[in-house]
Amino acid sequence: MRDDLLPASLSLDALRDAYGTIAHHVHRTPLLSSAFLGRQIGSTALLKCENLQKTGSFKPRGALNHLQRLDETVRQRGVVTVSAGNHAQALAWAARTLGAPCTVVMPGSASAAKAAASRGYGAEVVLHGTVFDAFDRAHALEAERGLTFVHPFDDEHIVAGQASVGLEILEQVPDVTVIVAPIGGGGLISGILAAVKQPRPSVKVYGVEPEGACAMRRSLDAGEPVRLDRVQTVADGLAPPMAGTLTYRVVRRYVDDVVTVRDDEILAAMRAILSRAKLVVEPSGAAAVAALLGGRISIDPADRVVAVLSGGNVEIGRLGELLGDSNE
Repeated sequence: MRDDLLPASLSLDALRDAYGTIAHHVHRTPLLSSAFLGRQIGSTALLKCENLQKTGSFKPRGALNHLQRLDETVRQRGVVTVSAGNHAQALAWAARTLGAPCTVVMPGSASAAKAAASRGYGAEVVLHGTVFDAFDRAHALEAERGLTFVHPFDDEHIVAGQASVGLEILEQVPDVTVIVAPIGGGGLISGILAAVKQPRPSVKVYGVEPEGACAMRRSLDAGEPVRLDRVQTVADGLAPPMAGTLTYRVVRRYVDDVVTVRDDEILAAMRAILSRAKLVVEPSGAAAVAALLGGRISIDPADRVVAVLSGGNVEIGRLGELLGDSNE
């Protein structure tokens, strides 16, 4: 396969088929106007509220699509994954929905609330070392127990499921001109790019990463997927230490740009979203708005801009700490 070609599973027809298989299980999340953000960027602004999705993030879309593609015998043996939290909850929910066993390996520093939520959805949760250690442990369990490893982002069926976010945006805002989405490992933005750029190449799509965890930006600069030796950001959902091979390929082909934001800008965006839109998002979910408020993306007054709020899973006890850390 030529490097600039998408796999067949990411063709537009395949993406629409994937959406059809998950649509009756997941929410068609609302897309709300934001007068405050519109005034700040001098254009029409809307928020795609994936913080209101099942399990509190966009992740169930991909997790469910992946599990539905597995042979029933394979699925019943169980699945295993690595996640800082949102993918763990999503895979646990999807496995419970389809009656499959699920094990998730999370770094020892993972959010206690996200670990508890994953257990609540029925998963066995293993806390283990750093994110690199967690990947090693997950693959060891895969071999020991005969489980199927479900990658949190670098997987065709995961990306195809996340593409439903892009398909919904095109249906909800037919005249959209700009989409801004956060990047962790790249599953979400790859899905959005595949869904949007194939039928509507004129729509500009921008990715946003934290300065302290910008594996995709560095990969694009290097011309190949890179692995970071260290990540440091308040946005744990955007902290995978590497860009995926597939996701890098999709992003390189289609993205208009990938920009970075500081943690203080992410927290300021969280406060703005809560105070102005009355929506609770986690730091990862505020990154797209942070980039727009910070002027990282050039916007024309005639644009119709959609910012994706990717998740809302923030611990109640930590919410006050994050929102109170203001430099204003």
